[in-house]
Amino acid sequence: MTSPSASSRRRTPLRPLAGALAGALAGVVLLAGCSGGDESQAADEQTPEEVLAAAADTLAGTSGVDLTLSTEDLPQGVSGITRAEGVATSAPAFEGTITVIYAGQSVDVPVVAVDKVVYAQLPFTTGYQDIDPGDYGAPDPAALVSEETGFGSLLAVTEGVEEGETVRGGTDNTEVLTTYTGTVPGAAMKKVIPSSSGDSFEAEYLVSEDGELRQAVLTGVFYKDSAEMTYTVDLADYGTTRDIVAP
Repeated sequence: MTSPSASSRRRTPLRPLAGALAGALAGVVLLAGCSGGDESQAADEQTPEEVLAAAADTLAGTSGVDLTLSTEDLPQGVSGITRAEGVATSAPAFEGTITVIYAGQSVDVPVVAVDKVVYAQLPFTTGYQDIDPGDYGAPDPAALVSEETGFGSLLAVTEGVEEGETVRGGTDNTEVLTTYTGTVPGAAMKKVIPSSSGDSFEAEYLVSEDGELRQAVLTGVFYKDSAEMTYTVDLADYGTTRDIVAP
């Protein structure tokens, strides 16, 4: 019998070799897929404290947000803020309207806050004048989203944080938000709302899947010698921009 040619002897082993290579490549693909899945899973396994810390960083890093601060239970006889609505930017700056109860009257005040000065168009006056918001029981609205004295600063110091249920929210009610609850020390709250005098405040936060703080519901004593009340803070349109200047 004629012996196989040299070329035949070289070709014959390629089939098992090809099979081995295919198996090895498949194993590499599977390992890569498993590795990616582990990383994704690890990202989803943040502790509640880590989620809130990340949300604080996101708020501190945005160019601006639409902000609304409101309450429906300002204690009777208290001069204070019942609503603030406008755009807060990272400048920091704010432009919008603040509603205060002052001397028993509800007053809507257009406000511009920039360069650590708050300008308000007070009732029965023409034009803007600089004011001390503390006289009206209000904080500097430009500072409400700052890293040191804004609402985001409360997230990192919230104690006993627990993750709760997920809810639907957003303008079209399709956004998935996760609830987190905890307690904010009174000293931390006073940096944000200077009139606050409670020792601690109950907090409930809603955080989006993108890690954005969308709502904070804060309950405690915000005005000296008064009953507990609740302020609700809503944040939307992260990344908005506006050039806010002094009037």
